[in-house]
Amino acid sequence: MRFSRALPLLTLVASFSATAYATEIAQPAANMAQLLQAMQERLARLEARNAELERHLAEPAPERQELADRVDDVENQVRILKQPRKLERALDGISASAAMTMVAQHAMGGTSTGKHESQLNYRVDVELEIPGDRLGKLIGVGDSKFFAHFRAGQGNGLGNLNSTLTGTTNSSTFQLSDGDDSAAILAQAWYQLGIPVSPRSGVLGRFEATVGKIDMFGFFDGNDLADDESEGFLNNVFVHNPLLDSGGDIGADSYGFAPGARLAYIDDINSSRHWTFSLGWFGSSAGASFNGNFSKPFAIAQAEYTGKVLAGRSGNYRLYTWSNGAATAYSNEFDSTQERHAGWGLSLDQQVTRNLALFSRYGQSSQGQVKFDRAFTFGGQLGGFGWARARDRVGLAFGWLRPSAAFKAIAPTLDANADTSPDFGFAPTGAEKQVELFYAWQVNDNLQLTPSLQWIVQPGGDGALKDIAVIGLRAKAAF
Repeated sequence: MRFSRALPLLTLVASFSATAYATEIAQPAANMAQLLQAMQERLARLEARNAELERHLAEPAPERQELADRVDDVENQVRILKQPRKLERALDGISASAAMTMVAQHAMGGTSTGKHESQLNYRVDVELEIPGDRLGKLIGVGDSKFFAHFRAGQGNGLGNLNSTLTGTTNSSTFQLSDGDDSAAILAQAWYQLGIPVSPRSGVLGRFEATVGKIDMFGFFDGNDLADDESEGFLNNVFVHNPLLDSGGDIGADSYGFAPGARLAYIDDINSSRHWTFSLGWFGSSAGASFNGNFSKPFAIAQAEYTGKVLAGRSGNYRLYTWSNGAATAYSNEFDSTQERHAGWGLSLDQQVTRNLALFSRYGQSSQGQVKFDRAFTFGGQLGGFGWARARDRVGLAFGWLRPSAAFKAIAPTLDANADTSPDFGFAPTGAEKQVELFYAWQVNDNLQLTPSLQWIVQPGGDGALKDIAVIGLRAKAAF
């Protein structure tokens, strides 16, 4: 019964213990809630502060904004400068060149006066090439270009040399009818259209059509070593085929140009060798200066091969034939009658070694009364590699012109204009021979100086005339 009396006491103690334990448990829970509330409030304040800082950072300072504006301005200016302007767009692809050639010559012998003679001349050439003509784009095939050439100058060169078949010892001369007039003329103005052969035909190559006022020698009778009197040989027989130029069969105007057209097929199936076949029709006599029609044109056909023929070195070989229905007998300026002249010729140049290249031309008359009916020239150029002047050149050439039998017979007494004075006044008995030697010194990229020596043996084929000896100095500035 002791246990029953103690039970109320135990119950009272247990209730006090449970109350104390519950109080101990509730106190930490209240503290934790307060702590969490405080942390949430602090976090909210930090987030608000962070948002405020980000807002301030997003707002650039006045000096930063000014710098940013300047950078934007510079970028805009650079963008504008990079864009092609109207003038630049208009000039895109256009090429231009200019050159001035001045020649001083002194005849030491072979003058009609028996005295020494000196002469100076100059010539200015400006060339302009414009590609991509609208006509080429319009037809949707090929490419096209327009070419213009302006020329001015003064001086006719040595004027009192003994009569020759050569024509001139200075092919760079150019002068209008009035010696005091140095105005420029439009020497050339032509348009060219190139039309490729369709690949579907199985044939590679292209056609070229050229029409306008043209220098015929720019397309026919070319020669890499002997076709530029401003940098190579000066004597006319070494610049072009003598029968065409010195002999007068070309029939061009007083300055060597004529209106005409050229049609060519270029077979460039292999980049290292190709064929070119060309036909040309040009105004002759009065037609060359736009004072006549084209009823009797100068016509020429040429086949040209370019390739590595000799020991893997490049060369050019050209064979051509011509006919002129408005030529003048013996190329006599005092004769107004016309007749047909015809002939054929060849022009070749070949690189033989790294330093040495050779050239040759041959011409033969097949119809018409001409001063000489055979012409042969031969020569070469030696590069300056051997004496540490790679851009310098030495040139040497020989020429031979054979007077025709008819001219030999008639030259001493021919008087076509009946003024009782012989038109030529010399008696050819043999061939006229020419020699020219020059050294081209390339001073810099733009300037070239070239001293030269010429010797003409038996001028006009007349053994009674003294040989002609001419020294000269040529200066050419090109840009």
